[in-house]
Amino acid sequence: MSGRMHLARPDLTSSINMKKFSNLFTAIACGLLLFAAWPVSPLTPLIFFAWVPLLWLEEKVKSRKKFLGLTYIAMFVWNVSTTWWIWNASAPGAVAAFVANSFLMCLPWLGYKVAKKWLGQNIGYLSLLAFWICFEWIHLTDWGLSWPWLTLGNVFATHPEWVQWYEFTGTSGGTLWVMSSNLLIFILIKEYRSNGRSRAYFKWLGSWLLLLLIPAVLINQLIKWKSGPVSTTNIVVVQPNIDPYEKVSTGSFEEQLNKLIVTTEKQINAETGLVIWPETALYLPNGINEGEMKQNFLLNPFWAFLQRHPQVSLFTGIESFRVFEKPTASSQEYNGFHFESYNGAVLIDSSGAKTFYHKSMLVPGVETLPWFLKFLGKWFDKFGGTTAGYTRQAERTVLNEKHGYRIAPAICYESIYGDFMRRYVKNGANLICVITNDGWWKKTPGHKQHMNYARLRAIETRTWVARSANTGISCFIDPAGRIYQPQPYDTQAAIRMPVTQGTTQTFYVKNGDLLSKIITAIALILLCWVIYLKLLHRFFRKKFPALQEPESPST
Repeated sequence: MSGRMHLARPDLTSSINMKKFSNLFTAIACGLLLFAAWPVSPLTPLIFFAWVPLLWLEEKVKSRKKFLGLTYIAMFVWNVSTTWWIWNASAPGAVAAFVANSFLMCLPWLGYKVAKKWLGQNIGYLSLLAFWICFEWIHLTDWGLSWPWLTLGNVFATHPEWVQWYEFTGTSGGTLWVMSSNLLIFILIKEYRSNGRSRAYFKWLGSWLLLLLIPAVLINQLIKWKSGPVSTTNIVVVQPNIDPYEKVSTGSFEEQLNKLIVTTEKQINAETGLVIWPETALYLPNGINEGEMKQNFLLNPFWAFLQRHPQVSLFTGIESFRVFEKPTASSQEYNGFHFESYNGAVLIDSSGAKTFYHKSMLVPGVETLPWFLKFLGKWFDKFGGTTAGYTRQAERTVLNEKHGYRIAPAICYESIYGDFMRRYVKNGANLICVITNDGWWKKTPGHKQHMNYARLRAIETRTWVARSANTGISCFIDPAGRIYQPQPYDTQAAIRMPVTQGTTQTFYVKNGDLLSKIITAIALILLCWVIYLKLLHRFFRKKFPALQEPESPST
């Protein structure tokens, strides 16, 4: 008998340990489900219930601190497993993104737990929708640590046929879809555990199925994008496949420029109107003076190329600077000279530069540091980041090209900002040009995710996208999000295609992200409501010390 009891103890201990760590495993499972659903995984449908483990933890774990810790674990797992490749571009940038973004993602969930306690279960569910969409909307603004890569609406980037209705809502519509589905699944599971296949169970099941089918099938059947007349002018997109690490160290500018020119001339014909080169295609270690491009002898082969093709306009990335007689608000000083440096682009032809664009949405830690993190400047500099940063452009100025293309420029990850890009189209742009150098991330999922996100910009604005990526993926994307002539990573290539110039503006282009603005207003109302109730409770508690806070949400 004693032997049997002795044998049973390890099993009992194991059971206790498993129970002890069950919450931890549940949090990790949530992060892994979100990762498994993310592009370019084929398991996208997992997103419709990926949040359920965290919803379950919120109801199970009473302590706010413990719930916050478990939520942080889930968010950290999601961030690291989905965007680990950032490390290849910048170690401090990666650390900052993982740590800070994971914490910021916890705030809507913490707000949900508090709101549910004070406002009840049903309004609590509404608060989760409102707080999360409010968080995403703020994260899409240039507030210093903006990193909207994991905006939930981006999850459908590889399934544009499901989200043609983004022309009305933008990605916030996808976020609302995802969060609503998760809440309905959670309610459905709770009802089944309490009452089995009850009438209420089938009501919630029917509601969930309708939620999935209406946006993905019925609404998309009503939206049929039709292409306009095919342009007689074609566009050539170049993918030179130049190693970005060699470019900034031992690479020869003359060899790299020759590679760009030779690759381009293999595709140019008499109907070519626009050529697109990638981010920093024109790069010199000390930058290129925008006011003296024709005087720079290193650019002589470049001007000779444009003279051979006078009908062509070239849109290219350029690492540049401008010199000023007097200091400006964002200028730097060197040996008595005042200058601004840019990660920029230029629209140019054989007669000279027409328009410059300076990248506006700078990468935190790599290209800029917000004022509240300047004390980390030396650490970022040590690992290849920047303290001074580039000067950014405030206006969404369209670049007018002589063949009628009105270009919306997007350098690097600017194309992941939906509202940012739609403002160009509202200002008259009829072509989105994405120029990027995703080679910093090497051959990882990052460059594939980035390309697919551009498909959502095409749908939102119903505008063609021409994408030139230094190492890939270069391609054309039509206004329905379909990809044409994608070039594999680590391949030198040039592609040519006639592209229709857009003539219409979508509801989203005209009105912006109305959904996020409305829901953010609801979030603020709920937040004020909670604060009011807490202050009211504190006031009465002073008079009636026995009065306690609500222990559990009412239904």
